[in-house]
Amino acid sequence: MTLIRERFDVVPVSHDWAFSQAKRSDTTYITHGYHRYPAKFIPQLARRLIEDYSEAGDTVLDPFCGCGTTLVESIVSRRYSYGYDINPISILISMAKVRRLAPNLLNEVFEQIQLNFGASTTKPPKNERIDFWYKSEQKEELARLLHVIRTIDNADARRFFLCGFSNILKNCSIWQQKSNKPTRDFNKNIPDVMRTYARQIRMMLRGNIAFLELMNGQAFTANVECRDSRKLPLANGSVDLVVTSPPYVTSYEYGDLHQLSMLWLEDLDDLRAFRQKFIGSALRRIDSENKDYEALTQSSLAAEIGAKLETKNGKTASSVVSYFQSMYEIWTELYRLLRFGGKVCIVIGNTSLKGVEITNAEVFVEQMQRIGFDTISVIKREIPSKNLPSTRDKATGRFAKTADADAFAYPTELVLVLQK
Repeated sequence: MTLIRERFDVVPVSHDWAFSQAKRSDTTYITHGYHRYPAKFIPQLARRLIEDYSEAGDTVLDPFCGCGTTLVESIVSRRYSYGYDINPISILISMAKVRRLAPNLLNEVFEQIQLNFGASTTKPPKNERIDFWYKSEQKEELARLLHVIRTIDNADARRFFLCGFSNILKNCSIWQQKSNKPTRDFNKNIPDVMRTYARQIRMMLRGNIAFLELMNGQAFTANVECRDSRKLPLANGSVDLVVTSPPYVTSYEYGDLHQLSMLWLEDLDDLRAFRQKFIGSALRRIDSENKDYEALTQSSLAAEIGAKLETKNGKTASSVVSYFQSMYEIWTELYRLLRFGGKVCIVIGNTSLKGVEITNAEVFVEQMQRIGFDTISVIKREIPSKNLPSTRDKATGRFAKTADADAFAYPTELVLVLQK
């Protein structure tokens, strides 16, 4: 434990891993700009890790694939890849981003959508949460548009246009535009639904063409499934490299952030149950009778964090310990899947909750070393462009508006490289 802390204390900032020169056009090139997504890492970071720690033709895994950044960059780097996530909206986005589709097909379908939209008489669903977020005009237009998209026969094309639909849902709602937190803005200037959608789809059409041109007929693909990553349907030793960015404990309620898409596309009727599925949710807790935190997490560092939080707030302590318990189960599964000599690259930041330092990276290393991994490298990088709030309220540990906060949340993050 002491050796791990000492190693992390002296890690310098590696400025060449910041990719500060990357413009928005670089970070949203080809299909990366299809859909907004919180806390995603930039493709330049994923690409460098993939190319530094694997070879062309290798198999790359992302067990928290999110919006598919690792998967797209694996394809670009001529690797095969697998992506898993518990969130069905993540799977929709990722599958849309990794598929390269015939431009003529997409153009024809888009023309048909525009023609049929005006003729559709579909009524909006009866859902209190949809009523909570949408004014009647936008609600009716979105319902008509979604009905038309769902009539598309080609599954890949339908997924492409559903991804575009998902990405305009925030714009067309009263969700405060610049807030990742679910906050209503009753004075928001809400744009026209079809004009917003057309602009979104034209951007995606350009991205698809750029992806096709870049790959020039190469057949590398990604397999994407909605699954709990603690148990994955892959053979022992079948993976050469893992590149992933795990969720942050209790910082984001990922179920909240994707609730608009879930409401429309998955008929979400129980937001609390949806939130509980996510590792890192404040709603996930350990058995209250078991206070042997080290046994639960296989980390003395995690146990120490849990004990400190216990003096502040028992529920928060339970959620954090549950998070580290789940992460240990995932590291164990990754050890099974990796070939000997295969590597894991983890992008993660340390943070604090209720005044207690949550040293995610150090805990992960301790857990993984107990499983049998060897630590190869620890890289500290600045975060100039990651889509994260930059400040956190010290009292609550929650993300906050800059004017209301007094602590930077993630000025840097760490890239952990370990080997089986």
